[in-house]
Amino acid sequence: MDTGNDVRLAQCFIAVDDHDKALAFYRDVLGLEVRNDVGFEGMRWVTVASPEQPDVEIVLEPPAANPDASPGDRQAMAELLAKGMLRGVNFTTTDCDALFERVREAGVDVLQEPVDQPYGVRDCAFRDPAGNMLRFMERPRR
Repeated sequence: MDTGNDVRLAQCFIAVDDHDKALAFYRDVLGLEVRNDVGFEGMRWVTVASPEQPDVEIVLEPPAANPDASPGDRQAMAELLAKGMLRGVNFTTTDCDALFERVREAGVDVLQEPVDQPYGVRDCAFRDPAGNMLRFMERPRR
């Protein structure tokens, strides 16, 4: 019987309004590798990934990347992105405090300094250049 154990995450998507600023953050500050940089029908997608997780990629895409999105929908998505209302991504790290210092020194908007959470992780949070919330958590050492 197939138990579905072959299901794995391959990609997640983050809306960005400026790919060059996004690359400066995700590649240069976080150290993610650029896997793809594609232009298609007037839009651009950039795929980044951690060298530690080569089979999971983050696609940096324009808000409302669907080519069938109406101008009103595109505007609404751009406004939500500008307000920081779109969902972000949670990352893990082996040293939350060191990562926090590196990202803060890059001038990124700090949402939460490193703190020990009651559910067992130490984490911090930032907004990327487009306003998406990113949380970085260090799991307890076993």
